[in-house]
Amino acid sequence: MLSVRTARTSYFRRLAGLVICCLLSGLLQAQQVRVEVEGEFPGLKDNAEAFLGEVKGRTPRELRRFAPTAVRKVSRALRALGYYNPDIDWQLKEDDEETDDKKRASLMITVVPGEPVRVVSRTVQINGPAASDEEFVRDLPKQPAEGDVLNHGQYASLRGTIEFRARQRGYFDGQFTESRLAVNPEAGTAEITLIFESGERYSLGEVSFEEGHWFELGLLEDFVTFDPGIPYHADEIAQLNRDLSSSGYFTGIEIDAPPEQADNGMIPVSVAVTRREPRSVAMGIGFSTDVGPRFKGNWREHWINPMGHRRGAETELSEPRQNLSAYYELPLDPPMTDLIRLTAGYQREDIEGVESELITVGQQWQHELDNGWLQVLSIRWEGERFNIRDEESGTSSLFLPGAGYSKIHADSPLDPSRGYRLQFDVTGSHRALLSKADILHGSMLAKGLYTVFDRHRFVGRFQLGGVATNDFSDVPPSLRFFAGGDQSVRGYAYETLSPENENGVAVGGRFLLVGSGEYQYGITDRWRAAVFVDHGNAINDFNDPLATGVGAGVRWISPVGPLRLDIAKGLDREFGGDWRIHFSMGPEL
Repeated sequence: MLSVRTARTSYFRRLAGLVICCLLSGLLQAQQVRVEVEGEFPGLKDNAEAFLGEVKGRTPRELRRFAPTAVRKVSRALRALGYYNPDIDWQLKEDDEETDDKKRASLMITVVPGEPVRVVSRTVQINGPAASDEEFVRDLPKQPAEGDVLNHGQYASLRGTIEFRARQRGYFDGQFTESRLAVNPEAGTAEITLIFESGERYSLGEVSFEEGHWFELGLLEDFVTFDPGIPYHADEIAQLNRDLSSSGYFTGIEIDAPPEQADNGMIPVSVAVTRREPRSVAMGIGFSTDVGPRFKGNWREHWINPMGHRRGAETELSEPRQNLSAYYELPLDPPMTDLIRLTAGYQREDIEGVESELITVGQQWQHELDNGWLQVLSIRWEGERFNIRDEESGTSSLFLPGAGYSKIHADSPLDPSRGYRLQFDVTGSHRALLSKADILHGSMLAKGLYTVFDRHRFVGRFQLGGVATNDFSDVPPSLRFFAGGDQSVRGYAYETLSPENENGVAVGGRFLLVGSGEYQYGITDRWRAAVFVDHGNAINDFNDPLATGVGAGVRWISPVGPLRLDIAKGLDREFGGDWRIHFSMGPEL
């Protein structure tokens, strides 16, 4: 027993010694140069340390040799921020303890900044056609201004802004006829003179597509949103690149607009594209508390013919819902936003006792209006067979022309900090037009998001819907309104909020009225905490009571958009309110 204890004691001593050696080694590798600046000048200290970089693992002799270099680097760092006459001293501090035959040491650099150099005159002059180009001269950097401490970074930014705008806006012959920063360290003064001669502005010429693209030339030309002869702007070239990239037709895009090939000030634009593989298949497994685990899959044929037609099929399978749909698309002009889409689909649902089988066939015409609204005009036929807990059952056959208008304005597609979404849809059927019922169905959705002080986010949502008919029993469940669930009133099960018949069976409502308010606080760049209140219901009369749910949750900003996990409490037990967990994903807008 004694030998075992001795062995254990020896082992732990060796382990402790190893830990101590590691700690001492870490100390040796710590930064060995420190900068102290007298006075409140945090910017000077930070800049000096950035100029010095990391200095580790040096002996006292090596540090002593490095000291003059360190002083020069600190001097340059101070000069960059306008302090040309500092007093800089250094001192080497040694530790008598030795580790691995090396003494620990540090170099202390003490700085007294002195009086700074200040800008006493600033002349910034744009000559030539750019002088009357409002976008060129607007909001040029105001610093360094007269009276400011000279900052070489700000001066470089001012000069660089002028050069960047010249390249961006097509003044390729522009140059500085005078670019001078005159510093008098003894007098503590600096004079800035920037005189830029812009020369004539170039224009964009014809766009040509190199051979080998396979597509009809007319389709590719429809992606070009500018006319030959318009003043050059780099954003026009960038937009053409983005539009071609987002089309889904290509894997590679190269756009060349060389100013040296300009003819009479017009720059020819050459585009080379590489066609992508025609087909792709994607599958995924997801989960939401509304429908539980679900499988999603899609097959896409990104191009069928040189006209750019597309087709595909999608499916979603979960316990309460299964659907399969197919589409065929024909691009219009412009193909980025306008298209004709032919669709067909089958859907089966069994949610809270509402069973439905739905077959749809239709056509949509999508067109972006000049004011930015997206218009979708549609016609579709729906055949539905339904059974609501054996209380109501039947079949419907409806021919439904419709129109939808939507607009999304956001500063980021996946995780915006501010923006809004508006959507209006109306559709209807009439017995005189291949339908078994007279129905007018409309819905509206409004969402808003606003962020203040970077971390405080406010999200609002409002939904309104209504159906008009002379016999509500003719309206199939797919056109009735139900509320509750992740995207509706949280704290209640999916589509359980609804008017009930005389036997207490939820049969769907004539109207939908739902509002939501949410506050989010950014804990980190990727995580947010949230509190919310939802209020609404599916109703037959606007005097009917509404349900309320409150709760809290977290948001994780993933690469594919926010993931939301909420714990909600439905406050109205007569509507089935209780504690519920809600999980969903996707953009806020």
